[in-house]
Amino acid sequence: MRTRITGRALHKRTAGIIATTAAVVALSMTGVGAANAADRVTFSDSVPKWATSANDAGAAPADETIEGEIFLPLRNAAGAEALAKAVSSPTNHSYRKALSPSQWIKNFSPSKADYDSVLRFLKTAGLTVNGTPASRQYVVFRGTADQLGSIFGTSLHSYNYAGRTLLAPASAPSLPTAVGSKVSGVSIEQSRMLTKPDSIKQGDLGPSAAPQVSRKSVAAAPVITTPCSHYDGEHTVTVPPAYNGKTQYSTYNCGYTPKQLRSSYGLDALNKKGLNGSGQTIAIIDAYASPSIVKDANTYAAANGEPGLTNSTYQQLVPKPSEFVDQEACAFPSGWQGEQTLDVESAHSIAPAARILYVGGFNCGGGIDIAMSKILDNKLANIVSNSYGNVGEDVPADVVAGQVNIELQAAGEGIGLYYSSGDNGDEAARLGYPSPDFMASSPWVTSVGGTSMGIDKNGKMTYETGWGDQFDQIVKDASGALAYAQPLPGTRFVGGAGGGVSAIFSQPDYQKGAVPASLANGMRVSPDIAALADPYTGFQIGIRPIIDDTTLETGDFVNETYGGTSLAAPIVAAQMALVQQATHTTIGFANPTLYAVKKAVPSSVRDVLPLNPKSGVVYTSAISGNTYFVTFDQDTSLKTAKGYDDVTGLGGVSFGLLSQVAAGRH
Repeated sequence: MRTRITGRALHKRTAGIIATTAAVVALSMTGVGAANAADRVTFSDSVPKWATSANDAGAAPADETIEGEIFLPLRNAAGAEALAKAVSSPTNHSYRKALSPSQWIKNFSPSKADYDSVLRFLKTAGLTVNGTPASRQYVVFRGTADQLGSIFGTSLHSYNYAGRTLLAPASAPSLPTAVGSKVSGVSIEQSRMLTKPDSIKQGDLGPSAAPQVSRKSVAAAPVITTPCSHYDGEHTVTVPPAYNGKTQYSTYNCGYTPKQLRSSYGLDALNKKGLNGSGQTIAIIDAYASPSIVKDANTYAAANGEPGLTNSTYQQLVPKPSEFVDQEACAFPSGWQGEQTLDVESAHSIAPAARILYVGGFNCGGGIDIAMSKILDNKLANIVSNSYGNVGEDVPADVVAGQVNIELQAAGEGIGLYYSSGDNGDEAARLGYPSPDFMASSPWVTSVGGTSMGIDKNGKMTYETGWGDQFDQIVKDASGALAYAQPLPGTRFVGGAGGGVSAIFSQPDYQKGAVPASLANGMRVSPDIAALADPYTGFQIGIRPIIDDTTLETGDFVNETYGGTSLAAPIVAAQMALVQQATHTTIGFANPTLYAVKKAVPSSVRDVLPLNPKSGVVYTSAISGNTYFVTFDQDTSLKTAKGYDDVTGLGGVSFGLLSQVAAGRH
């Protein structure tokens, strides 16, 4: 919401602030004289909900540098939304008649004059401009807390939120009317710095399960020896009676290979016949860039008898390491290296002949927006995999609106955005209330949830259920017999697919009648579709880990097992590439077609159901030596169910489903 404040009321709130040298110069450059310097537009929806007095840790350090972003409104926003719906809806005569980037920008982007006016204001005020997309939808800039407070008529404070200290304005930021009237939203807070990869490495048990020993310590002798299994049932162990009295369970997965992954989804035979992604481009966005990605992927491919990356199957657009910013806030390049490796190697495994375009952001905030705009403004791909998300939807409304405008551009150009749904279930443990993660909760993206999956020695899927891992330690009781530390399934939640009911987005048309009304209550529910995500039935990657974030030096090549909806998103994106190749079509924003196909051909979706009886695997931590029974499908308040559910959406991806989608059969 924007409101205009003039005269004495504003003077009382901003006396001594707007009179700073930088602000006065900026005002003069935008044609605002001293006589009416008090006329400003304030942006009340730019203050995050967590910026409260209860969380206030005091004024921000005056010289601390912070990223900001200004969003400009679309011209004819209603028309942009109507276009996005029309080109994505199977029943509309404009279905798949998308615009080119230049056409979209000409019709809907902010005017060049308005954009140039905003740029002049920021530069004249002494701020550093870091990103200016061709679509002119936003500007990414930097300045000190003192500069931003003065220029935007507020003060920046530190706030304690979600286990972090983040900067945000203590009151609504504002701009002089001459420039503020051209702006739809302002971000001078750090909620975007919470953007994180949605990946989990096997053995990362989370804060509540962190072993009380260091990685250099000698692990305790396990109560059960549990070698990892290369396929479901390769190794079984005896545990105390579990579900329905069963005592024999498979050990955790070593990490499925590319061939196993393709075979489980019924793709390996088709891949051998030439359905391999040829002619398709899958774009992948993350922060920063792995210095060893091609070398790692090719070492991994050679070890698994797979084709490696070539100049025709892998390119990247990445910032120079000297351009990386906000590294500590964004968990450093090493924190994103495993994500990029997982995304590239899993997508390449499903569609080995597809071209992968990796576009890296210079940070996890505005840098990711710039990476996205590079793709959209030049239509470098029509499938984009995004394996990251916020903590819930606690992002200022102005920022959400700016992101939705970017998504409308993607849909209007026939580009499908696939977002991982999250790895922390309903997020209640972090937020104190259930919430899906933004941006996967947006109605303009395809949200990808997660499953736990077994694959037998012949490459066939043996089970699939919702991903939600609950750990219960296996111990010895007073008599020396094995027992569970707590009644099964235990209380230690170590990861599960994100999802649930949005608090900010109304139910999109494509979900009406498909999502139970008792669940949706008139709002958007995520996810939409699902694929493998459980790290204990996970995917093996090959990586030379970064051991120095300053020099980006890497260590020796190792194999690691990963999961998270960060695995599910590139799997689905790569499967969509196969469909486009097979049917010579461009899917674009997929949700309206996915839901229409599900309604017309229910059997085309592999429904993901709870296991009956419950089941799981047995895992021993190499760090602590503790042994756990891992029960599947325990995803906080989110529940796997027949039909649509908030863990797996419509269900598991199958090639039969995707063929129906691409052909538009309904």
